Amino acid sequence: MVCGLLQHGRWPRRAGWALFLLMSGAVLAAAQQAKPPVKDYALIYGTVWAPDNTPAAGIPITIRRADDKRPKWELVSDRRGEFAQRVPTGKQDYVIQADIKMPKGQSKPEVTVHIDNNEREDVGLHLTVAGTKQK
Repeated sequence: MVCGLLQHGRWPRRAGWALFLLMSGAVLAAAQQAKPPVKDYALIYGTVWAPDNTPAAGIPITIRRADDKRPKWELVSDRRGEFAQRVPTGKQDYVIQADIKMPKGQSKPEVTVHIDNNEREDVGLHLTVAGTKQK
């Protein structure tokens, strides 16, 4: 019987598959153990609203810490007017601003959000009629 398996090439093929499966399992087990721990984060999730209260797509968004002058993150609202950014946990205020051209003397639409811990904060950013042109 063994001679028959060797003659038809079945035995080496089966042994090869068994070795392959054994090695695959060892590689997967090693990869699962090597994963770094997941860091906590907070999530700022927002929607940009056009003057007619419809979602505004393609609007540049900047996010900065309230005590910073320059933005730390730059995003663009998706086709549903939505954006999302992970931020570090801990008590902090963030300023979310639509980076669009505004008439002289008018400030860009912005909203401030407060983060305490690893939470999700939902915000809405409403554009005015004067500020609908993109930069």
